[in-house]
Amino acid sequence: MGSAILGRKIGMTSYFTEKGEQIPVTVIEAGPCPVVKVNTIERDGYQSVQIGFGTRSEKRVNKPELGHFRKAGIQPTRFLKEFRELDINLKPGDVLYVGDLFKKGDKVKISGTSKGRGFQGVVKRHHFGGVGMTTHGQSDRVRAPGSIGASSFPSRVFKGMRMAGRMGGKRATIRNLEIVDILPEQNLMLVKGGVPGPINGLLEIVKL
Repeated sequence: MGSAILGRKIGMTSYFTEKGEQIPVTVIEAGPCPVVKVNTIERDGYQSVQIGFGTRSEKRVNKPELGHFRKAGIQPTRFLKEFRELDINLKPGDVLYVGDLFKKGDKVKISGTSKGRGFQGVVKRHHFGGVGMTTHGQSDRVRAPGSIGASSFPSRVFKGMRMAGRMGGKRATIRNLEIVDILPEQNLMLVKGGVPGPINGLLEIVKL
């Protein structure tokens, strides 16, 4: 089984190696994550481990959720996620720490919700030509989508046509990110490069 943990994006900074090289890194607060539930094939039909991250007041939790946390003997958490990559020998109440699961040099994949960009036009959303490179059969409005191709046949717009619409706010995953350093006392992980989502966004980190 592999290793996985939940975290939140703190921001980006510069990291200097022993050779004096500057590396852009993302600082992630990873864990601690209590184990809330362990699903087994015999009882649930599949194997997974449910872990939590963050804290939440009991008065902010409804009764079914509160019973779920009390059964595990832990304080309610803000987030819950299931992982099939984790060791099935864990039991409810165990706590996962970043220093125990990951080390410097490990390769990970990180998933999160990308930044929401709102409703955007075709130039920003699909990189149409715009000014100076008039797009798709129109000449008088340089940032407009232009012709969308449909005539009397088939008299409809094909699905998947690149048009204006909502941009961002979707699940995104980046693979093969390298862990530059681990600060176990502060529950921090430094990852080379950028990761999906805004500051304070929830991240799922899985060791490859």
